[in-house]
Amino acid sequence: MSRGVGIPSKEAPDPRIYSSGRWLRRDKLERESRFIEFSFAALCKRVLELCPGAVSIASYEKKEGGYNKVFIFTMNNASRVVARLPTSIAGPSRLTTNSEVATVKYLQSKTRIPIPKILDWSDDSTNIIGSEYIIMEHATGVQLHQMWPAMSLEQQVACTGAIVRNMQQMTALDFHVYGSLYFDDIDIDPALKHSLTPGYAIGPHCGHRYWDCELGEPKYYSSVKPNRGPWLDLAAYRSALIDIGVSRIPPPNVFVNEKPFYHGANAEHVRLMNFSRDVGSKLIEDSRIQTAAAPILLHPDLHKRNIYVSDQDPTTITSIIDWQSSSINPAFMHANEIPDFAAHIPIPDNQLPSENLPADENAKLCNHAFISGVRLLVPKLYATWELDVDITRFFEYCHRTYRDGAGILRQVLMDLANRWTELALANPCPYPLPTSEQWLAHRGEYQALENAQELKRFVTSRLNTASDGWVPTDAWQETVENHQQLYEEFLQTMCEEDLRKVWPFDEPGSISRKSE
Repeated sequence: MSRGVGIPSKEAPDPRIYSSGRWLRRDKLERESRFIEFSFAALCKRVLELCPGAVSIASYEKKEGGYNKVFIFTMNNASRVVARLPTSIAGPSRLTTNSEVATVKYLQSKTRIPIPKILDWSDDSTNIIGSEYIIMEHATGVQLHQMWPAMSLEQQVACTGAIVRNMQQMTALDFHVYGSLYFDDIDIDPALKHSLTPGYAIGPHCGHRYWDCELGEPKYYSSVKPNRGPWLDLAAYRSALIDIGVSRIPPPNVFVNEKPFYHGANAEHVRLMNFSRDVGSKLIEDSRIQTAAAPILLHPDLHKRNIYVSDQDPTTITSIIDWQSSSINPAFMHANEIPDFAAHIPIPDNQLPSENLPADENAKLCNHAFISGVRLLVPKLYATWELDVDITRFFEYCHRTYRDGAGILRQVLMDLANRWTELALANPCPYPLPTSEQWLAHRGEYQALENAQELKRFVTSRLNTASDGWVPTDAWQETVENHQQLYEEFLQTMCEEDLRKVWPFDEPGSISRKSE
């Protein structure tokens, strides 16, 4: 927390620098990608101009997530304002900010969903502040994740129902094109704008996967062109997913660091993408998939930290925040998304009853309330849950082969091919069932891939890090030391060459212990 009129003293941390944590993998690149060049003084001046009755900023708090830098300003009259600046990896410049603001304004004009009022915004980084930004009122209420543990079962179920009713309003909106919402005066190719209502248009999709802003995952457009929408039909949308997968595969003339054998050769990734294009074409001919492909707009991260409730009545939703990257997708792309307030993880049969059992029972009932609510109020989404999981998994993984490893997409295709007739899909299946030799080779590769994933889960659990190796700044030095010790433990049973190929983070000797 910093105090003053908005200009940090020489001793105060530089607000442009990412300072909330460090990474055990690609630390320098991760932090540099979250540096934002801007004028904090100009931002503070603009915030004051937007707060009638305030004459100074009493204090501010900086919060940093994966894609944005957020400042919560408290004025001398106790009013609060939030300013959010996107990093370079938040999404395509200009489009991400314009789309988020347009989405919020559109929802506020068409629904009763409680969203904080936007006071000012700019999608032009050449403005006086030096960065794109959104300045908005602070959300009213208390974050649901703070209230949830103390809420009764009846309150949790009622709150779940209230959230579903907000989802109902989102999905009741009619769209006929897949993509992202924008103001219709945005300066992009007119051919990429499809008019929606006066003042709004649907344009290119803002999702990270469609743009070259995924850290450490460049796109290559030698064999496919960028395919970012908007898309008029499901066939065009499906083609874009495959084009993404192809664009992640490096061409032969590009050097990349050696991958573990289980990642698969580039030629195998290309082969799998060619089959995926054919399988996808066949799948979207099915009437069940077409029914589950309604274009819908849903919040991209509808979890407890983005939902605010009344501190007097936690069943009342007061604000839903963070609409960045909200887009219009086929409903089935959300088929496997269950919000954290409705997630239910069953207790294994061999686990003895414990003090956690009631909480698990509550989670089970909230999950049931969520599913029942969606069945009654959000039919477009519920229709996707009636699709077999092997079908929805194809669309989830068909563009990720180079990211995940060839074995995962190959397994998805094999599962689908094995059940093709059972699922009553139009014959023949474009993906051929493997020979016994191919199956054995696949099982070896897939098992090695699973072992590497299990190692990653074990390491992140032991070190208490995020899956990408993120560590809070105040725990950095201790975590680096524990990382070194854990690595040395594994060296007792593995040679270092083999360990480095599967270790999820950077080699310990290359990681600085200093908290910079």
